[in-house]
Amino acid sequence: VEKSQKINYFILHKLQEVDKEIEKGLEGLTLNIAGNSCLMPVERVTGEDFWILSRILKKNLYINGLDVRYNLISDVGAYYAARLLQKQHKLIYLNLMFNDIGPEGGELIAKALHKNTTLKYLRMTGNKIENKGGMFFAAMLQINSSLEKLDLGDCDLGMQSVIAFATVLTQNQTIKGINLNRPILYGEQEESTVHLGHMLKENHCLVELHMCKHNIKNCGIKQLCDALYLNGSLRYLDVSCNKITRDGMVYLADVLKTNTTLEVLDLSFNRIENAGAKYLSETLASHNRSLKALSVVSNNIEGEGLVALSQSMKINPTLSNVYIWGNKFDEATCVAYSELMQMGRLKPDNTDVEAFVVDGHVYLAEVSNGLKKHYYWRPTYGAACRHSANAGFTLVPVGGHL
Repeated sequence: VEKSQKINYFILHKLQEVDKEIEKGLEGLTLNIAGNSCLMPVERVTGEDFWILSRILKKNLYINGLDVRYNLISDVGAYYAARLLQKQHKLIYLNLMFNDIGPEGGELIAKALHKNTTLKYLRMTGNKIENKGGMFFAAMLQINSSLEKLDLGDCDLGMQSVIAFATVLTQNQTIKGINLNRPILYGEQEESTVHLGHMLKENHCLVELHMCKHNIKNCGIKQLCDALYLNGSLRYLDVSCNKITRDGMVYLADVLKTNTTLEVLDLSFNRIENAGAKYLSETLASHNRSLKALSVVSNNIEGEGLVALSQSMKINPTLSNVYIWGNKFDEATCVAYSELMQMGRLKPDNTDVEAFVVDGHVYLAEVSNGLKKHYYWRPTYGAACRHSANAGFTLVPVGGHL
């Protein structure tokens, strides 16, 4: 009424749902107003709509999470989100992914977090805050002592801001998970990996690190492996979608012989091939007893390497989750993984394939399981956060929401 603004019936419907939950006596609720819902007509939230939302949430003590992914709140909404963070002292989770927020909006949210002491997990994924916005978030981490997980994937961060994050995280003792996927990097010298490697040597609080699309080659993975000899806290390392080949696996296999903290390793969409898979298999069979989940999806591995991985699972009792789809399966591979599942060593929820037989021959079909299947989207039916589809976040829980 104050703003003479027409009612957004999508928001109204969601608020009514939350009211019913509150009437049941529930607390700690997350208000989910995702703009990419396929199951009901969606009127996407604008910056002005977000002003109304922020007014409602300011006084609400039952809601401690807000998910407004895939809407159109832009820098206008970012201004109201920043004010909400300054005045609402119950909010622990805020998801603003893909909302057309630019560098100015990023600056406002980062500055609001200087004084905020309650927010634990912030997702800014896909908002093009660029290098300028990234620098404000890095500066914020020097001051804020409550934020535990920060996702700045696909935000067009530049080399300067990635280096700034690496520098700040040598001192910050509260961030447990950070996502720096797909920065805009120029040059072939892998400076970002060098700096993040130095950070891992100094930081003993970080549990989860995502470095997809960092253009990491074998020299870069060597830098990270050198750091992992000295790091005693990192449990989840994501280096998917890079340019790591079998030579890089020599360094990784070597560090896994002595590292006892790493539990989830995502190597999807690299090119480790048979030789790389064999290096890993040898280490997993003979030395490592801490790794629980390994993804080698789409790595140009053929039957020989995949069978070697399956053999290591028979010897290694700890490795429970293996994801292999997108490689080159021969019949020996299909038989090997079918046997693992039949004997109960590999549970159906812990892999992305299932066996079937046609005319006496065993084949493998893809199943929608993985380390982070629902990172960008939610399924249209079933549980929104199935453990089998998001095994990485289940095995290493940092931040209470996906």
